[in-house]
Amino acid sequence: MARKVILFIAETLDGFIAETDGNIDFLIDSDFTSGETTDREYERLTKHIDTVVMGRKTYEQVANKLSPNNYPYDSFENYILTTHPTESLGNINFIRDNVVDLVEMLKSQPSKKDVWIIGGSSIIAPLVNSDLIDSYQIGIVPIVLGSGIPLFSDKTKFKEFNLESAKKVNGIAYLTYSK
Repeated sequence: MARKVILFIAETLDGFIAETDGNIDFLIDSDFTSGETTDREYERLTKHIDTVVMGRKTYEQVANKLSPNNYPYDSFENYILTTHPTESLGNINFIRDNVVDLVEMLKSQPSKKDVWIIGGSSIIAPLVNSDLIDSYQIGIVPIVLGSGIPLFSDKTKFKEFNLESAKKVNGIAYLTYSK
């Protein structure tokens, strides 16, 4: 059985994953995550993945801003796509490969666990266009930025999806779509 490729990501109500300058403080400094229910969506995801794929800017946000003292994806194989690859750091691989080629290779590898696509939009568009994402798990946060970096760029081709589930956890709407 082929590994599934999962896009698990948060976006604002108006479709942005970051402010124009890449800032994601609105995800950290907001109170939409507080409430009566414990949000376990990330925990559910990480139980069935063993590989993460992201761009260099996303990696730097995670490593330097979100979790500067404790890289949260240490237990997974990491592929960081960059135009300036550097030496790998343990299971963190900085590579110049084409994201489509990389994900096709990862899907073909024998594993009981799946691949998580973290972002950003330059990584996501080619995968959508190549029909390589099996599950779109999108957390809609109750914020309108007005402008920013969109989840789906203008390079993304038209595609229809099937809504698999919709779930409210505190102020976040989690939508899961399949191809």
